[in-house]
Amino acid sequence: MNKTVFKVASLGSGSKGNGTLVSAGSTNLLIDCGFTVKETLKRFAALEFSPQSLSAILVTHEHQDHIKGAGALSRRFNIPVFTTQGTFLSGKIGECDFRAISPFQHFSIDKLMVEAFSVPHDAREPCQFVLQYNDKRLAVVSDLGSITQPIIEKMQSCHALLLEMNHDYEMLMTGVYPMSLKRRVGGKLGHLNNQQSIELLKQLDFDRLELMVATHLSEQNNCPRIVESLLAETFENKAIVYKVANQEQGLDWIELAT
Repeated sequence: MNKTVFKVASLGSGSKGNGTLVSAGSTNLLIDCGFTVKETLKRFAALEFSPQSLSAILVTHEHQDHIKGAGALSRRFNIPVFTTQGTFLSGKIGECDFRAISPFQHFSIDKLMVEAFSVPHDAREPCQFVLQYNDKRLAVVSDLGSITQPIIEKMQSCHALLLEMNHDYEMLMTGVYPMSLKRRVGGKLGHLNNQQSIELLKQLDFDRLELMVATHLSEQNNCPRIVESLLAETFENKAIVYKVANQEQGLDWIELAT
């Protein structure tokens, strides 16, 4: 009897496009599709993944780097799209097999349990997700400008995290962005900076945590070397695997022990 493998991969992560694949046996979910269909299929192929095996697309919010190809991919392969009413009403998905969800709703898609939860971000009705297979829990969390107690509680119970480490605050504030954009990115409805993410991690149970993937790094205002150094310091002497997902290659499949 074949053992079901619970695994995760990134198609790419950053301001130019985001997509995360989560798989448990025959159940395959794509969280966000911020690339064109052509580019998405190219990235699927690099991961040896077939779009025909997708069970559903989950969309976190309507910003282009998360939603660009979601509607077209759904229509081409007849895949249901799970997202909030607010995100759908943005009109950026178009006609599709739309399944409305609400923040803090729990639901199942085949073998995977899904928990949506609200995050502070400058979108209509943004949410992020925790996915569970058997007793293993994976949180996919990006595009939030601040940390709330419910977010900490969701992540506290997880064995694996894909967590935004968007920018180095100093690099953002001294960089080339206009001040209005600096305020948006660094604001309470923007994106987490490195230090915010590290402070969040320090509130979690390191005895439970097995994997941490830093995501949504800004190419202008962050550096993988800085992020890796912060994670190495945070997880010193801990049996926690840490990685950085990048914009061009994303991250290859990682199996979660079940």
